[in-house]
Amino acid sequence: MATKLRNVKSITPLMDRVLVQRLKAENKTASGLYIPEKNVEKLSEASVLAVGPGRTTPEGNIVSPAVKVGDRVLIPPFGGSTVKVGDEDYLLFRDSEILARIKDE
Repeated sequence: MATKLRNVKSITPLMDRVLVQRLKAENKTASGLYIPEKNVEKLSEASVLAVGPGRTTPEGNIVSPAVKVGDRVLIPPFGGSTVKVGDEDYLLFRDSEILARIKDE
């Protein structure tokens, strides 16, 4: 029986999973022209919304994920598990599938 999730805060990743939301591409040029949605490419940049506690090694130690809530990261163009909450799409990745963390300058 499927249940509707009220908001993304109701999702808590397990183990080394990371919940991200892909950043939206600008649909307007610098000069103010609007780009049709079908021509806007998906960005490989995302914002981390929630992080699991980490994976457990065979020795029983917990290895914490390399990212934290609020980080901007690079994600692969394909993969991850899509989670739909309302009209928004979110993605669940393993910590090891995240390509890089983007530093704010």
